[in-house]
Amino acid sequence: MSRSFARLFPGARHARRSGSGLGRLPKPADAARRLEHAGTLDGTVRVLTDAVQRRTGSGAQADALHGVWLGQPVHPALTGLPVGFWTSAAVLDFVPGSRRASQVLIALGLAGSVPAAAAGLADWSSLHREQQRVGVVHAAANAGAMALFASSLLARAAGRHAEGRALALGGLAALTASTYLGRHLAFPLGAGAGHAESVSHLAPLGWHDLCRIYDLPDGRVARRQLGYLSLVVVRQGSDVLALADRCAHLGGPLHQGTLTNAEDDPCVTCPWHGSMFRLSDGTVVHGPATARQPAFDTRVVEGGVVQVRPLGPAHPRA
Repeated sequence: MSRSFARLFPGARHARRSGSGLGRLPKPADAARRLEHAGTLDGTVRVLTDAVQRRTGSGAQADALHGVWLGQPVHPALTGLPVGFWTSAAVLDFVPGSRRASQVLIALGLAGSVPAAAAGLADWSSLHREQQRVGVVHAAANAGAMALFASSLLARAAGRHAEGRALALGGLAALTASTYLGRHLAFPLGAGAGHAESVSHLAPLGWHDLCRIYDLPDGRVARRQLGYLSLVVVRQGSDVLALADRCAHLGGPLHQGTLTNAEDDPCVTCPWHGSMFRLSDGTVVHGPATARQPAFDTRVVEGGVVQVRPLGPAHPRA
């Protein structure tokens, strides 16, 4: 701010600092953001992560919990059941003659919360630390909601219906806090979203020159640039395989991963969380990634130039 401006408008500096709240985060969002940086949670996060990973492992059980079979995380789909059942039960508590229905809905919500929690913990164990800090509080709020609804069901069974309704309202409050943190994980922090670069816009443009085949090391993972896109490329003799470099799970650099085989198909494993993708078409072999990695069709033309184009329904690999 210039001196002349300050003399003419002496209150401008103060107004600019104090403001009217514009640009500030809403209180719930600010609280969630503070959780991202709450280092005091790290001890709990480490212990729980180790326990979950020991229990789920890295094979078929973990893949099922992540949702590899579904092509997207299964946890969000499962959470709809307990949230819907418990919300409906709390509403029916205000409807005369609905005691039995409320009890059934609470019981169904408790049953549905078990697989939802298992899938959520599996996904949470493969997140970044900032995401895990928010996630562990999200899980604690879920556990509190489960405990309150279970207590509500027991109170109702013992004939203490007023106490049961009060406990259900407490459970609904804990559930509301939990779902807010879950949305914070999914949207601002991108947990569960696809993080690979979009390549579909390149399809109508046809083939693109990438590099010369003899500039690629044989049998090793390499990175090459296609404009602003980074590709992970593997040459096997005269054959070239290529995927988008940023892992679909959380954006890890696949070119720093390891080259492996699954059922005689060459695959690349992400160095960050161990997602494995088939190099021929980007199919997920093992999670935690659930979305297919964008893949490229390749060909070698005159002069040994490798050309690529996005692999898709219009351009299946030969």
